[in-house]
Amino acid sequence: MNSFAGPEPIRIDFVSDIVCPWCAIGLAALEQAIARVGDDVPIELHVQPFELNPDMAPEGEDIDDHLRRKYGLSDAQLAQNRDAIRERGAALGFRFTTGARRRTYNTFDAHRLLHWAAAEGHQLALKHALLRAYFTDGEDVSNHDVLVRLAASVGLPAERAAAILASDDYADEVRGDEQAILRAGINAVPAIIFDREHLVSGGQPIEVFERVLRQVAHGRGVT
Repeated sequence: MNSFAGPEPIRIDFVSDIVCPWCAIGLAALEQAIARVGDDVPIELHVQPFELNPDMAPEGEDIDDHLRRKYGLSDAQLAQNRDAIRERGAALGFRFTTGARRRTYNTFDAHRLLHWAAAEGHQLALKHALLRAYFTDGEDVSNHDVLVRLAASVGLPAERAAAILASDDYADEVRGDEQAILRAGINAVPAIIFDREHLVSGGQPIEVFERVLRQVAHGRGVT
């Protein structure tokens, strides 16, 4: 019996952190671009880890204090950035809650859960849950109780999530992925890699991602 295998999916590696607002914007725009190209361009989307603040203390840090210290931003610049982020998010259907994001946190444990979730088929759902928890609901995404609840909310077994967080499971894998990303020259996020060779940086508009998808697909003879 003859069978027809469709085109090989375009692999997209979405390199990002959970406490990065432009990563939330970039993911929303990318997914809407994927929806625009439709089934003609099959996609395989992978979330890859990046820590903006790998040395962040367990209790986190006030977000405005952190941004002032790290980037030298003034209060006026902070307010302007928040407004721009909120407006971009709203246009894409993602809600940044004013005042909810009071602190920034260490995200290594969340990345460990995301690594596990990939093998379970729930990685993207967990990524969305983490972004909403942090940016919309103002939750502490380093807190193990929060992480277990979010894992369970997307269909992952809570007991296994708790066991992972209580151990060092997937720590080496996440660190290895992070080092590989740094060796590739990626030091800012979001970074979106198409077919392991075409890099797009930043929370670009939907149209930019759509154009890249169509160009990559055309180059492979998919469309």
